[in-house]
Amino acid sequence: MWSSRGTRRRALLVASAVMTLLGYGVVGYVLFGFPLPDAVYMTVMTLTTEGFSGADSLSWGGRAFTASLAVLGVAVFVAVVGVLGTALLEGRLGPAGRRRRMQHHIDALRDHFIICAYGRVSQAVAHEFKAERIPFVVIDSKPELEEVMQRDHVPYLIASASSEDALRRAGIDRARGLVCAVDSDAENVYITVVARSLNPTIAIVARASEPATVGRLAHAGANSIVSPYVISGRRMALLAVRPHVVDFLEFARPGASDCRMEEIRVDHGSHLVRRPLRDACPGVVPLLIRRADGELQPSPDPDSTLHPGDTVIVFGDLRALRPLEDE
Repeated sequence: MWSSRGTRRRALLVASAVMTLLGYGVVGYVLFGFPLPDAVYMTVMTLTTEGFSGADSLSWGGRAFTASLAVLGVAVFVAVVGVLGTALLEGRLGPAGRRRRMQHHIDALRDHFIICAYGRVSQAVAHEFKAERIPFVVIDSKPELEEVMQRDHVPYLIASASSEDALRRAGIDRARGLVCAVDSDAENVYITVVARSLNPTIAIVARASEPATVGRLAHAGANSIVSPYVISGRRMALLAVRPHVVDFLEFARPGASDCRMEEIRVDHGSHLVRRPLRDACPGVVPLLIRRADGELQPSPDPDSTLHPGDTVIVFGDLRALRPLEDE
């Protein structure tokens, strides 16, 4: 019931005060010449404010003692109510209550992403998802990161991302994708295997620190594999020889400007099916079409027809992109 050590400590103090008060009352009435059963009865009646018959026969000392016992009883009663109220509030607002509410929030997520771990790489991923208003949940086993995740206002679970139970609690059966960015390559491989077994269709992006891990992750079922060191090297090379290309990519990032690059997938039943590119994507610049069979068509002809399974990479402002994203 008690949700914190402080509350448990206060509860023990209150319980000790009640027992001490009972002892004080019984001993006091015994010293005033009452038999032990009567002393117990009079103490209980006084503390419960019920009163007892024969109070008029008490001496002035006995009456003063009874009054002091009643006052102390009221004080202890107020303390008991305070401790119970604190326990109830901490149950709703404390760590246990906060985690219950967090789980309710996660249970409501659909078509979301699961981020495994909340290190520097994962924090950057979470920042990008927040910028694009993409729902996600973080799983991390380190309790010391809970304060950081609360500060960043991200939904989270304190658990091991390699746990099947944790992945189920994160909603992997209804998730859109999983980002596996744990520091350990071995754990990333294991998480990928478990996640793929739980949801065969989920998109998995995994991190590989060592070159040898790339093949293992691919075999485990990762759709995309990222090596931070390789990407950093490529980016530095691009900055050295093609800085304007990098500037353009940064400019097209979500949140960096009113313009961005976006990929539009043409699904069965979409209004974009069998429409020419010039009519399907008005107000934006089509950069690339990836056909369902994997064929790439850069700088596509405006009269090109879109088919189910195609993916179109376009560039434009948010007002023009939003209708396309809703298709």
